[in-house]
Amino acid sequence: MRKTNTNDTKARPARISIVGSGNVATHLALALHQAGCSIHQVLSRSLEHAQLLARRVDAHPIHQWQRLDEDADYYLLAVSDDALYDLALDLRLPDAVVVHTSGTTPLSVLKPISRRHGVLWSPQTFVRDIAMDYRRLPLCIEGSSPETEADIEALAALISPCLYHLDHEQRRRVHLASVWVSNFVNALNATAHDLMAADGLDPDMLRPIAEQTLRKWDYGNLWLQQTGPAIRRDEKTLNAQRRQLLERPDLLQLYDALTALIQKNT
Repeated sequence: MRKTNTNDTKARPARISIVGSGNVATHLALALHQAGCSIHQVLSRSLEHAQLLARRVDAHPIHQWQRLDEDADYYLLAVSDDALYDLALDLRLPDAVVVHTSGTTPLSVLKPISRRHGVLWSPQTFVRDIAMDYRRLPLCIEGSSPETEADIEALAALISPCLYHLDHEQRRRVHLASVWVSNFVNALNATAHDLMAADGLDPDMLRPIAEQTLRKWDYGNLWLQQTGPAIRRDEKTLNAQRRQLLERPDLLQLYDALTALIQKNT
């Protein structure tokens, strides 16, 4: 892995077409539009969705790939992994830089589309209507050649100074880790909300402890920051909490698995 720091990077304005209109497509389009790029077209299977995003970035909405103009500098394919393989069967843009935004798909899927292909992916959770500070966004890039990678880096630097050069296997590892830190943590927080709500308790009571837990990131080895009954081997408390979960065997199984994980690593 190679990290690039690009606080002062200058890049010329680029003409970009976006394929997709979901969470990732929306945020990348907004970030590039705010950075001064020209968003030329937004392609989505739903014309209505294409129109909604296109209005926000002064682009032309289309809903058929055959109507995609071939004169953009970059094409960002912010679609599902399956859709990437479908596009590779039909789309041909030999002179453009074509990138996908997947953390798990190799860049080679784009080889039939263009010789200049690559990846622009962020280990971030995107929600269409929640604003983000794009300057703090980590962006992982890879290109089919050093020249193409430099072009993708120039585009990414317009969004954020926090750039990482990762190959496919490194991206897969980061993607896996990001599932733990984001998707699983969110599911655990949602479960905590449900447990509180079941007893008529205010989930906001837990907000300070959730925020304090995140701040532990700043203090080094996270296992050394672990607290709670599992690390203390407090069997009396552990068993009492297990009894509270007897009517939820799925949560009891998860409770035991996480307890074992903590005790194995501390």
